Amino acid sequence: MTKDRSLSYEERLQRLGLTSLDTRRLRGDLIEVFKIFKGFGNIKYTQFVTMSDTGLRGHKLKIHKPQLGSFGYQKIFLFNKGYREWNSLPVELINCNTLESFKKSFHCYFRNRGYT
Repeated sequence: MTKDRSLSYEERLQRLGLTSLDTRRLRGDLIEVFKIFKGFGNIKYTQFVTMSDTGLRGHKLKIHKPQLGSFGYQKIFLFNKGYREWNSLPVELINCNTLESFKKSFHCYFRNRGYT
């Protein structure tokens, strides 16, 4: 492959078959949230988030929209960054029993949604 500095970031990613940094960060965050909810660590999610109790469509592990403090430091907190994406995941993904099955299903889901 020749070095072509005129290619845009998106074109280089596509040529190399890579996903964007934003997508990789989001994927990592959602994998961590999955691990916390499924008890793969020593973190009790009930100490950090309020669960949504709307009872509407979707899965039972929906996160209530967090209220940001006046300084906005909470924006970087794991549950605050990707709660919309987490809440929109299909039930089949949330119901995975193992981390590996979640990652595989998640990869297919992300690809089908057009994340690059």
